[in-house]
Amino acid sequence: MATKLFAYGTLKRAHAPKEIAHAVNRFRLIGRGRVRGQIYDLGEYPAAILANTGKTGTIEGEVFEVPDAETLRALDAYEEFDSKRPAQSLFVRKRKLITLDNGKKVECWVYEYNRPLPSHARRLS
Repeated sequence: MATKLFAYGTLKRAHAPKEIAHAVNRFRLIGRGRVRGQIYDLGEYPAAILANTGKTGTIEGEVFEVPDAETLRALDAYEEFDSKRPAQSLFVRKRKLITLDNGKKVECWVYEYNRPLPSHARRLS
C-alpha cells in the first residue's frame, strides 16, 4: 500500500519552502481533503491540533502519495519529528482518516504540533 500524506501548510506544493521543495515536488496529488481539528498560525508556519470527537473545526488540505521512504524521512527531518523520541519532537506524525472531497475516506500520515501553543498563536479554523 502506498504511503499517503495529508498536507495542510508548508508541505502543500504551493507553499513549500526551498529547503523541502525537492521532496514535495515528488508527491503525487490524490485530491483535496479534510480532517477534524484546528489549525493555528504561529507566524513562521501553521500548526495543526487534531481532534477525534467533540465540537471542533475542520482542517482543509491536500492528500498526496509519497513516493518512497527516503522522501518520508526528509519530511520527518523538516517537521523535526524523531520516531525514536516523539515526546521531544516539534511535530509528531500520526495516522488519521481523511475525508476526500468525493466523500471517500483514506488513511494518511498527518503532522500534528507537539508543543503548547504560544500566546501569539492565532486560530485559523
